[in-house]
Amino acid sequence: MNEINWSKSEKVIARRAFDTAYKRECDAIITKLKEMVVKAKEPDDIWQIHNYLTEQREAIDEKYDYRYSILISVFARVLNEGWLRQTDLEELGEKKIEEIRKIASL
Repeated sequence: MNEINWSKSEKVIARRAFDTAYKRECDAIITKLKEMVVKAKEPDDIWQIHNYLTEQREAIDEKYDYRYSILISVFARVLNEGWLRQTDLEELGEKKIEEIRKIASL
């Protein structure tokens, strides 16, 4: 992907959208974690919770990368996964939104 320039206002919008997607996904993890804790009855359940959290941490760390050079791809991915909505991005430049949609449709 070619280097994309981000205006100051687009950087603010991008940060807000990034943080929104991150929070939504973390909230879903918290909800699932609470369910797992309530259902935990056996010692093995502790390790299942640990494994779940480890997997989620690795997935989050791999996915949420706030480098402007790859942010379009990050937004496309979290849009596809449902953590971001198109309305969260509507204030970005049309070229960026178009590129995000194009990648998300692949």
